[in-house]
Amino acid sequence: MELKKNPRANVGRNSSLYFAVGLNVMLLLTYLGLEHKTYESEATKIDILMLTEQLEEEIPITTINIPPPPPPKQVVTQAITIVEDVEEVEETFIESTEIGQDDIIEERVVSVEEVEVEEVEEDIEVPFAVIEQVPKFPGCTGSNDELRACFQRKMNEHLQKHFRYPQSAAELNIQGRVFVFFKIDKFGNVNGIKSRGPDKLLETEAERIISLLPKMQPGKQRNKPVGVPYSIPINFKLQGQ
Repeated sequence: MELKKNPRANVGRNSSLYFAVGLNVMLLLTYLGLEHKTYESEATKIDILMLTEQLEEEIPITTINIPPPPPPKQVVTQAITIVEDVEEVEETFIESTEIGQDDIIEERVVSVEEVEVEEVEEDIEVPFAVIEQVPKFPGCTGSNDELRACFQRKMNEHLQKHFRYPQSAAELNIQGRVFVFFKIDKFGNVNGIKSRGPDKLLETEAERIISLLPKMQPGKQRNKPVGVPYSIPINFKLQGQ
């Protein structure tokens, strides 16, 4: 005999509907749970309390002392008195200095007074090689060629007599050739001494030797004393080098 079930007693007949409804309800609860926002009540109360304290704080009233404006300047009025002219001033008439066609030009003879012309002596220099009469070194005599040779001989004797090697230059092993330039002026004096060499110590010693030259008879060009420039080399060499 087959048993027949009551369709009302069948529990699984609406199971799919209940499952769908339950799933939707869970999704809705999950969405509301994620979107729900909560705030800490203590932080909110503190913020409100601090805000009320700031609002209730009294702001002191400050007054600005503005200095009063300066008083207006007093206007000084001067009384103007009109004084009548007592003395009459004569007007002066200035004649024109322009010359017209009808004016006659007066002829005058202008005399030029004699003007004294001062002769200025020029400091002429003639090289030693071309001068007509060379400067005379003390003790030299003879013709111009003999005086020239004697001058050079006396110059070498003077260098050997007064030559002295600088001690500091010898210790530093400084040696070389120094060219000395000087001039025998129209009075026979030696001046304008200049030197050029490898070291200042040697240049100073060469200038010292030339400064000891004696006074000479000046050289002459067309029988007039002139300055004569002259140059001479001085060798500084240590013995055994």
